[in-house]
Amino acid sequence: MTKLSVNINKIATLRNARGGNVPNVVAAALACERFGAQGITVHPRPDERHIRYQDVYDIKAEITTEFNIEGNCREQKFVDLVLANKPTQVTLVPDSLNQITSNHGWNTIEHRDYLRDVVKRFQDNGIRVSIFVDPDEEMVEGAAETGTDRIELYTEGYAAEFGYDDQKAIAPYIKAARKAQEVDLGLNAGHDLDLHNLKYFNERIPGLLEVSIGHALIADALYLGLEEAIKRYLACLRA
Repeated sequence: MTKLSVNINKIATLRNARGGNVPNVVAAALACERFGAQGITVHPRPDERHIRYQDVYDIKAEITTEFNIEGNCREQKFVDLVLANKPTQVTLVPDSLNQITSNHGWNTIEHRDYLRDVVKRFQDNGIRVSIFVDPDEEMVEGAAETGTDRIELYTEGYAAEFGYDDQKAIAPYIKAARKAQEVDLGLNAGHDLDLHNLKYFNERIPGLLEVSIGHALIADALYLGLEEAIKRYLACLRA
């Protein structure tokens, strides 16, 4: 079964809108675990507009499932945060400063040497590394040359096309997934996956190990409740 890692950034966004500590992000992470999620994802950004750096320490101290920290490794503060917490996995995302949300993957060919050094540094500290990439076979091959353990396919393009031409929407992702298998890379996916498009994606992508879902799942939880939302996402991921 493909693992579900719940991104709790939006819980932190809600907390920060009012100040104080309601809702509590650590309690939310523990609830996600209790309701069946196999991982917790956070994506701290320099302005701390959602997940704060202290949240990462607090969450790491309490959860027992896999912990995935996403972010821009060109920010030294992010690198220091990851090394201090030693999560199960770090996902390297090429965000620019103050970017609202991730909107592209790494050019793994142009930045190969840089990524190779960063990947090795994290791996030397016992951290599994995943590189965020577009569904492009050339970028997948480039990622393999960095020595990374996994890639995460950026799925916004699939989500935008799904419902219009499903086969066209998923075709480049199938090719990228097959290339990942060919070059012996683990495969994750994330961005705009939801209850409408996840099952189709999961059933057709070979070797999919993990999806990271935040915005859609937290939005669904407003109507369904967090436990029911997680159960429905898990149902989409069963073979």
